[in-house]
Amino acid sequence: MTSALLFPIAAILASVLAYLFPSLFISLKPGIVPLLGLVMFGMGMTLTVANFADVLKRPRLIALGIAMQFAIMPLLAWLLSTVFTLSPVWLIGMILVGASPGGTASNVICYLVRGDVALSITLTTLSTLLAVFLTPLITWGLIGTRIPVDPIAMMFSIAKIVLLPVAAGVLINRFWHTRLARVRHIFPTLSMAAIVTIIAIVVALSHPQLAHIGVGLIVAVALHNLLGLMFGYLIPRTLGIDARLSRTLAIEVGMQNSGLAVALASKFFSPASALPGVLFSIWHNVSGMVIATAIRRHTALNDRTQPDMNH
Repeated sequence: MTSALLFPIAAILASVLAYLFPSLFISLKPGIVPLLGLVMFGMGMTLTVANFADVLKRPRLIALGIAMQFAIMPLLAWLLSTVFTLSPVWLIGMILVGASPGGTASNVICYLVRGDVALSITLTTLSTLLAVFLTPLITWGLIGTRIPVDPIAMMFSIAKIVLLPVAAGVLINRFWHTRLARVRHIFPTLSMAAIVTIIAIVVALSHPQLAHIGVGLIVAVALHNLLGLMFGYLIPRTLGIDARLSRTLAIEVGMQNSGLAVALASKFFSPASALPGVLFSIWHNVSGMVIATAIRRHTALNDRTQPDMNH
Protein backbone atom coordinates (compact mmCIF):
# COMPACT_ATOMS: atom_id res chain seq x y z
CA MET A 1 0.00 0.00 0.00
CA THR A 2 2.79 2.40 0.92
CA SER A 3 4.72 1.65 -2.27
CA ALA A 4 1.65 2.19 -4.45
CA LEU A 5 0.99 5.52 -2.74
CA LEU A 6 4.61 6.70 -2.83
CA PHE A 7 5.35 5.64 -6.40
CA PRO A 8 3.56 8.45 -8.30
CA ILE A 9 4.99 11.03 -5.89
CA ALA A 10 8.52 9.67 -6.32
CA ALA A 11 8.07 9.44 -10.10
CA ILE A 12 6.91 13.07 -10.36
CA LEU A 13 9.77 14.32 -8.16
CA ALA A 14 12.31 12.31 -10.18
CA SER A 15 10.85 13.66 -13.43
CA VAL A 16 11.14 17.25 -12.22
CA LEU A 17 14.72 16.66 -11.05
CA ALA A 18 15.66 15.06 -14.38
CA TYR A 19 14.05 17.92 -16.31
CA LEU A 20 15.91 20.58 -14.30
CA PHE A 21 19.24 18.73 -14.22
CA PRO A 22 19.28 16.33 -17.21
CA SER A 23 23.06 15.93 -17.13
CA LEU A 24 22.73 13.97 -13.87
CA PHE A 25 20.85 11.15 -15.62
CA ILE A 26 21.80 11.13 -19.32
CA SER A 27 24.93 9.04 -18.71
CA LEU A 28 22.76 6.37 -17.04
CA LYS A 29 21.05 5.40 -20.33
CA PRO A 30 22.81 1.98 -20.53
CA GLY A 31 21.21 1.14 -17.18
CA ILE A 32 17.59 1.16 -18.46
CA VAL A 33 17.49 -2.50 -19.51
CA PRO A 34 19.37 -3.86 -16.44
CA LEU A 35 17.10 -1.84 -14.14
CA LEU A 36 13.99 -3.34 -15.74
CA GLY A 37 15.62 -6.75 -15.42
CA LEU A 38 15.89 -6.07 -11.67
CA VAL A 39 12.16 -5.29 -11.58
CA MET A 40 11.36 -8.56 -13.37
CA PHE A 41 13.66 -10.50 -11.03
CA GLY A 42 11.81 -9.01 -8.06
CA MET A 43 8.54 -10.13 -9.63
CA GLY A 44 9.91 -13.66 -9.99
CA MET A 45 10.92 -13.65 -6.33
CA THR A 46 7.26 -13.27 -5.33
CA LEU A 47 5.98 -16.16 -7.48
CA THR A 48 5.34 -19.77 -6.52
CA VAL A 49 4.27 -22.91 -8.37
CA ALA A 50 0.71 -22.25 -7.15
CA ASN A 51 0.55 -19.13 -9.32
CA PHE A 52 1.08 -21.22 -12.44
CA ALA A 53 -1.23 -24.02 -11.26
CA ASP A 54 -4.09 -21.49 -11.06
CA VAL A 55 -4.17 -21.41 -14.88
CA LEU A 56 -5.37 -25.03 -14.89
CA LYS A 57 -8.02 -24.37 -12.23
CA ARG A 58 -9.70 -21.42 -13.98
CA PRO A 59 -8.80 -21.68 -17.67
CA ARG A 60 -11.80 -19.74 -19.04
CA LEU A 61 -11.36 -16.81 -16.66
CA ILE A 62 -7.62 -16.70 -17.34
CA ALA A 63 -8.22 -16.89 -21.10
CA LEU A 64 -10.70 -13.99 -20.92
CA GLY A 65 -8.24 -11.86 -18.96
CA ILE A 66 -5.38 -12.53 -21.37
CA ALA A 67 -7.60 -11.95 -24.42
CA MET A 68 -8.77 -8.58 -23.07
CA GLN A 69 -5.20 -7.62 -22.07
CA PHE A 70 -3.76 -8.12 -25.54
CA ALA A 71 -6.82 -6.99 -27.54
CA ILE A 72 -8.40 -4.04 -25.70
CA MET A 73 -5.25 -2.11 -24.76
CA PRO A 74 -3.44 -2.27 -28.14
CA LEU A 75 -6.63 -1.33 -30.03
CA LEU A 76 -7.34 1.54 -27.64
CA ALA A 77 -3.75 2.77 -28.09
CA TRP A 78 -4.16 2.77 -31.88
CA LEU A 79 -7.61 4.41 -31.81
CA LEU A 80 -6.60 7.14 -29.34
CA SER A 81 -3.43 7.88 -31.31
CA THR A 82 -5.58 8.25 -34.44
CA VAL A 83 -8.26 10.39 -32.77
CA PHE A 84 -5.67 12.76 -31.24
CA THR A 85 -3.51 12.66 -34.42
CA LEU A 86 -0.40 11.87 -32.41
CA SER A 87 2.94 12.03 -34.20
CA PRO A 88 4.64 8.75 -35.21
CA VAL A 89 7.01 9.16 -32.25
CA TRP A 90 4.13 9.23 -29.76
CA LEU A 91 2.25 6.53 -31.70
CA ILE A 92 5.15 4.12 -31.16
CA GLY A 93 5.09 4.72 -27.43
CA MET A 94 1.31 4.38 -27.18
CA ILE A 95 1.31 1.07 -29.08
CA LEU A 96 4.15 -0.31 -26.96
CA VAL A 97 2.25 0.55 -23.78
CA GLY A 98 -0.90 -1.06 -25.18
CA ALA A 99 0.93 -4.20 -26.27
CA SER A 100 2.72 -4.64 -22.93
CA PRO A 101 1.62 -7.18 -20.30
CA GLY A 102 -0.09 -6.34 -17.02
CA GLY A 103 1.99 -4.37 -14.54
CA THR A 104 3.03 -5.65 -11.12
CA ALA A 105 1.36 -2.62 -9.50
CA SER A 106 -1.97 -4.17 -10.52
CA ASN A 107 -1.51 -6.84 -7.85
CA VAL A 108 -1.27 -4.18 -5.13
CA ILE A 109 -4.27 -2.25 -6.43
CA CYS A 110 -6.24 -5.51 -6.74
CA TYR A 111 -5.59 -6.18 -3.06
CA LEU A 112 -6.75 -2.68 -2.15
CA VAL A 113 -10.03 -3.05 -4.09
CA ARG A 114 -10.65 -6.43 -2.40
CA GLY A 115 -10.32 -8.31 -5.66
CA ASP A 116 -9.00 -11.81 -6.29
CA VAL A 117 -5.26 -11.31 -5.71
CA ALA A 118 -4.36 -14.88 -6.72
CA LEU A 119 -6.09 -14.34 -10.08
CA SER A 120 -4.35 -10.98 -10.52
CA ILE A 121 -0.91 -12.46 -9.88
CA THR A 122 -1.59 -15.37 -12.23
CA LEU A 123 -2.72 -13.03 -15.03
CA THR A 124 0.28 -10.74 -14.52
CA THR A 125 2.63 -13.72 -14.65
CA LEU A 126 1.08 -15.34 -17.71
CA SER A 127 0.73 -12.10 -19.67
CA THR A 128 4.38 -11.28 -18.86
CA LEU A 129 5.52 -14.64 -20.24
CA LEU A 130 3.31 -14.34 -23.34
CA ALA A 131 4.59 -10.80 -23.93
CA VAL A 132 7.85 -12.28 -25.22
CA PHE A 133 5.95 -13.20 -28.40
CA LEU A 134 2.77 -11.11 -28.36
CA THR A 135 4.22 -7.64 -27.65
CA PRO A 136 6.53 -7.64 -30.72
CA LEU A 137 3.91 -9.22 -32.99
CA ILE A 138 1.15 -6.80 -31.95
CA THR A 139 3.51 -3.82 -32.30
CA TRP A 140 4.61 -4.99 -35.74
CA GLY A 141 1.00 -5.67 -36.79
CA LEU A 142 -0.29 -2.23 -35.78
CA ILE A 143 2.55 0.06 -36.89
CA GLY A 144 4.84 -2.12 -39.03
CA THR A 145 3.49 -0.67 -42.28
CA ARG A 146 4.31 2.89 -41.17
CA ILE A 147 7.40 2.47 -38.98
CA PRO A 148 10.18 -0.13 -39.30
CA VAL A 149 9.75 -2.75 -36.55
CA ASP A 150 11.98 -5.81 -36.07
CA PRO A 151 9.72 -8.24 -34.17
CA ILE A 152 12.33 -11.02 -33.98
CA ALA A 153 14.97 -8.78 -32.41
CA MET A 154 12.32 -7.45 -30.05
CA MET A 155 11.37 -11.01 -29.02
CA PHE A 156 14.95 -11.85 -28.09
CA SER A 157 15.29 -8.56 -26.23
CA ILE A 158 12.10 -9.14 -24.21
CA ALA A 159 13.23 -12.68 -23.43
CA LYS A 160 16.45 -11.28 -21.95
CA ILE A 161 14.71 -8.41 -20.16
CA VAL A 162 11.71 -10.38 -18.88
CA LEU A 163 11.94 -14.15 -19.20
CA LEU A 164 15.42 -14.80 -17.81
CA PRO A 165 15.13 -12.51 -14.74
CA VAL A 166 11.63 -13.81 -13.88
CA ALA A 167 12.79 -17.42 -14.25
CA ALA A 168 15.84 -16.71 -12.07
CA GLY A 169 13.62 -15.12 -9.41
CA VAL A 170 11.19 -18.07 -9.45
CA LEU A 171 14.01 -20.62 -9.11
CA ILE A 172 15.71 -18.75 -6.28
CA ASN A 173 12.39 -18.34 -4.48
CA ARG A 174 11.68 -22.05 -4.98
CA PHE A 175 14.94 -23.36 -3.52
CA TRP A 176 15.87 -20.65 -1.01
CA HIS A 177 12.39 -19.47 0.02
CA THR A 178 12.96 -19.78 3.79
CA ARG A 179 16.46 -18.31 3.77
CA LEU A 180 15.29 -15.25 1.84
CA ALA A 181 12.29 -14.55 4.10
CA ARG A 182 14.09 -11.69 5.85
CA VAL A 183 14.97 -9.81 2.66
CA ARG A 184 12.01 -10.60 0.39
CA HIS A 185 10.11 -7.54 1.60
CA ILE A 186 12.73 -5.18 0.13
CA PHE A 187 12.10 -6.22 -3.48
CA PRO A 188 8.93 -4.10 -3.98
CA THR A 189 10.89 -1.05 -2.81
CA LEU A 190 13.83 -1.94 -5.08
CA SER A 191 11.45 -2.36 -8.01
CA MET A 192 9.86 1.01 -7.34
CA ALA A 193 13.30 2.68 -7.12
CA ALA A 194 14.38 1.01 -10.38
CA ILE A 195 11.30 2.19 -12.31
CA VAL A 196 11.59 5.72 -10.88
CA THR A 197 15.22 5.79 -12.02
CA ILE A 198 14.22 4.60 -15.52
CA ILE A 199 11.63 7.39 -15.68
CA ALA A 200 14.24 9.97 -14.68
CA ILE A 201 16.67 8.73 -17.34
CA VAL A 202 14.03 8.90 -20.09
CA VAL A 203 12.92 12.39 -19.03
CA ALA A 204 16.55 13.57 -19.13
CA LEU A 205 17.14 12.00 -22.56
CA SER A 206 13.90 13.52 -23.90
CA HIS A 207 14.52 16.96 -22.44
CA PRO A 208 14.42 18.80 -25.82
CA GLN A 209 11.06 17.24 -26.78
CA LEU A 210 9.27 17.74 -23.47
CA ALA A 211 8.16 21.28 -24.25
CA HIS A 212 6.21 19.90 -27.23
CA ILE A 213 4.27 17.12 -25.47
CA GLY A 214 0.97 18.97 -25.64
CA VAL A 215 -2.36 18.28 -23.99
CA GLY A 216 -3.33 15.70 -26.62
CA LEU A 217 -0.74 13.14 -25.54
CA ILE A 218 -1.52 13.58 -21.84
CA VAL A 219 -5.28 13.14 -22.43
CA ALA A 220 -4.68 10.15 -24.72
CA VAL A 221 -2.54 8.41 -22.07
CA ALA A 222 -5.12 9.07 -19.32
CA LEU A 223 -8.00 7.82 -21.51
CA HIS A 224 -5.98 4.75 -22.48
CA ASN A 225 -5.84 3.71 -18.83
CA LEU A 226 -9.40 4.74 -17.90
CA LEU A 227 -11.05 3.13 -20.92
CA GLY A 228 -9.03 -0.03 -20.35
CA LEU A 229 -10.34 -0.16 -16.77
CA MET A 230 -13.90 0.50 -17.95
CA PHE A 231 -13.98 -2.15 -20.71
CA GLY A 232 -12.05 -4.55 -18.51
CA TYR A 233 -14.93 -4.33 -16.02
CA LEU A 234 -17.96 -4.07 -18.31
CA ILE A 235 -17.12 -7.01 -20.58
CA PRO A 236 -16.87 -9.59 -17.75
CA ARG A 237 -20.01 -8.19 -16.11
CA THR A 238 -21.87 -8.53 -19.41
CA LEU A 239 -20.73 -12.15 -19.51
CA GLY A 240 -22.22 -12.75 -16.07
CA ILE A 241 -19.00 -12.70 -14.04
CA ASP A 242 -19.42 -11.38 -10.49
CA ALA A 243 -18.31 -7.88 -9.45
CA ARG A 244 -15.25 -8.99 -7.44
CA LEU A 245 -13.73 -10.97 -10.30
CA SER A 246 -14.70 -8.25 -12.79
CA ARG A 247 -12.85 -5.67 -10.67
CA THR A 248 -9.81 -7.93 -10.71
CA LEU A 249 -9.91 -8.29 -14.49
CA ALA A 250 -10.42 -4.55 -14.96
CA ILE A 251 -7.38 -3.65 -12.86
CA GLU A 252 -5.29 -6.24 -14.69
CA VAL A 253 -6.34 -4.96 -18.12
CA GLY A 254 -6.04 -1.24 -17.37
CA MET A 255 -2.68 -1.26 -15.56
CA GLN A 256 0.22 -2.00 -17.90
CA ASN A 257 3.89 -2.86 -17.48
CA SER A 258 4.79 0.55 -18.85
CA GLY A 259 8.37 0.07 -17.66
CA LEU A 260 8.78 -2.58 -20.36
CA ALA A 261 7.29 -0.19 -22.93
CA VAL A 262 9.77 2.49 -21.88
CA ALA A 263 12.72 0.09 -22.15
CA LEU A 264 11.65 -1.17 -25.59
CA ALA A 265 11.01 2.34 -26.90
CA SER A 266 14.43 3.50 -25.71
CA LYS A 267 16.21 0.45 -27.15
CA PHE A 268 14.49 0.07 -30.52
CA PHE A 269 13.20 3.56 -31.34
CA SER A 270 14.04 6.78 -29.46
CA PRO A 271 13.89 8.22 -25.92
CA ALA A 272 11.04 10.48 -27.06
CA SER A 273 9.00 7.39 -27.97
CA ALA A 274 9.30 6.31 -24.35
CA LEU A 275 7.43 9.36 -23.03
CA PRO A 276 3.92 7.83 -23.34
CA GLY A 277 5.19 4.99 -21.16
CA VAL A 278 6.60 7.46 -18.64
CA LEU A 279 3.29 9.34 -18.46
CA PHE A 280 1.37 6.07 -18.18
CA SER A 281 3.65 4.89 -15.34
CA ILE A 282 2.77 7.94 -13.28
CA TRP A 283 -0.90 8.20 -14.27
CA HIS A 284 -2.03 4.58 -13.82
CA ASN A 285 -0.69 4.50 -10.27
CA VAL A 286 -2.54 7.72 -9.44
CA SER A 287 -5.81 6.52 -11.00
CA GLY A 288 -5.38 3.10 -9.41
CA MET A 289 -5.03 4.58 -5.94
CA VAL A 290 -8.04 6.90 -6.48
CA ILE A 291 -10.20 4.00 -7.68
CA ALA A 292 -9.00 1.74 -4.85
CA THR A 293 -9.81 4.39 -2.24
CA ALA A 294 -13.29 4.98 -3.73
CA ILE A 295 -14.10 1.25 -3.85
CA ARG A 296 -12.87 0.64 -0.30
CA ARG A 297 -15.00 3.50 1.01
CA HIS A 298 -18.01 2.25 -0.94
CA THR A 299 -17.67 -1.32 0.32
CA ALA A 300 -17.06 -0.11 3.89
CA LEU A 301 -20.24 2.01 3.69
CA ASN A 302 -22.18 -0.99 2.38
CA ASP A 303 -20.86 -3.13 5.22
CA ARG A 304 -22.06 -0.57 7.78
CA THR A 305 -25.50 -0.23 6.21
CA GLN A 306 -26.10 -3.96 5.76
CA PRO A 307 -28.54 -5.30 8.39
CA ASP A 308 -27.02 -7.69 10.95
CA MET A 309 -28.60 -11.06 10.14
CA ASN A 310 -27.58 -12.50 13.50
CA HIS A 311 -30.12 -10.37 15.39
